[in-house]
Amino acid sequence: MMKCPICHRPTTYEANPYRPFCSERCKLIDFGAWANEEYAVPAEEKPPHPEDSPQGTDTPEEESDRV
Repeated sequence: MMKCPICHRPTTYEANPYRPFCSERCKLIDFGAWANEEYAVPAEEKPPHPEDSPQGTDTPEEESDRV
């Protein structure tokens, strides 16, 4: 037995088609929370790498090759 992450009711894992949720309702509540951006995966903002910037990184020869 485990607890549903939404309503915390006990639920079986193996026989449950909505696992880890106890019901379709709880599964849809969780999906709606993700869709409304109520959940977020933490990430670190990294400054852009200078080589990734398309502006001002080409030499005059490289620029003439693109045109």
